[in-house]
Parts: sequence; structure tokens; C-alpha cells
Amino acid sequence: MGIDLSQITAIGFDADDTLWVNETYFRQTEEAFGMLLSAYETPNQIDQLLFLKEMENLPKYGYGIKGFVLSMIECALEVSRGKISSDDLNQILQWGKDMIEHPVELLPGVPEVLAALSKTHRLLVLTKGDLLDQERKLARSGLDPFFHHVEVLSDKQPQNYQGLLDHLAIDPKNFLMVGNSIKSDILPVLSIGGQAVHIPFHTTWQHELVTPSDGDTFFTIDQMLDLLPLLKR
Repeated sequence: MGIDLSQITAIGFDADDTLWVNETYFRQTEEAFGMLLSAYETPNQIDQLLFLKEMENLPKYGYGIKGFVLSMIECALEVSRGKISSDDLNQILQWGKDMIEHPVELLPGVPEVLAALSKTHRLLVLTKGDLLDQERKLARSGLDPFFHHVEVLSDKQPQNYQGLLDHLAIDPKNFLMVGNSIKSDILPVLSIGGQAVHIPFHTTWQHELVTPSDGDTFFTIDQMLDLLPLLKR
């Protein structure tokens, strides 16, 4: 594919759905939310309305579970026209707490790959979401010792990556980003001259869905373990 990885000295990893499972729990909660409000609207319509509410609130709440919960509460109040019970609102809040407290489920091969690469490369966590929640998950994961730097970004635009790499004195041509989102982990890094590896997850949030152009050159692998032979080419 014409990609040279021989000069890579620093590797950034997305966290959610790259190092550990995340989106699955959002999908499960969305399904339960749709059933909770099924007396007012169809689950499919509830799902669409919740997504629109999340997009409306994204500039105010940012990414993560807390913003998701607040969006569910607002959506429930609007769809029910204020008739939703306090018990149902408490149920929504409990779902959020359950998501925050859920054990970290590492994806296959992650500890082994990080252990190997930490001996040869400078490893970074570059993720979006709530700062406290992401710090908590990293601590629970046991992966923290492998990383030189951890950054929870408000967004993953080219300027966010460029600013961080400048701060860490990393030339983009020596940087590789690994993640599950083409929109957030791949395209912005390519645009600043870095390299990228896409590891698809079985489910992706609507907000992260994009189609790359023919000129966007990056690797796609099936699982984290495939990263080691790729870097040895």
C-alpha cells in the first residue's frame, strides 16, 4: 500500500473499543431505553430521537457516559411530555451508574501487544470522553504502566492531534495512530502527515461513521495481535 512504518517511534492508541469494550454497553442501554419509553413511541423512533438529542447536546456535554445519561433524561421528558415517572428517571440514572462501574473488558491481545511495543516505541493513549471515567477505566485495566503519556481530548480533529504532538515533540511522520474509528482515529492523523491503523469494532456509534476517500491510505487489521507483524515488515 505504499506505507512506510520503519520510521515510527511513537504509537497512539484509542481507548474505547480499541483497548477495551465500550460501545456494546451503550447499545444495550439504548435498547433498554427504547423499551422503557415504548408506551410513548416505537423503540426505533426513540433511538433516532435520542441520537438527535445527543448531537444537540454534544457541544455542551462533550463525549462520554454523563452526557449520554443527560441526553436520555431530556429525551424521556420530551417524548413523554413530562409524564415519565420518577421511578423511570431513577432507572435511567442507574443505567448510567452501571455503565460507569462496569468492569473493564480488555479486547483480545491488548496486554501482549502493549507489553511488546512498549520496549521499542513510545506509547500514548489518545481518547475522547469524560476525563474521570477514562482515567478510572485505565487504572482498572492495568495497562497504565505501558504508556508514556495519556491524553483525554475534547475532540479528535487534526488540530487536536497536531497540538499534542507538538507538545510532546513528536514529528507526525514518526507517529502511528491505532483505533477503531476512521472518523476520529484515522483521517485526522493522515491529514497532518501521520500514519494510521484501523481495527474495526463490531459496532460503531452513528456519529463516527464516515467513508474514506480513495486517497486515504492506511492499514486495516482484524485484531490487535496483527499489529506486531505489521510493524516488523
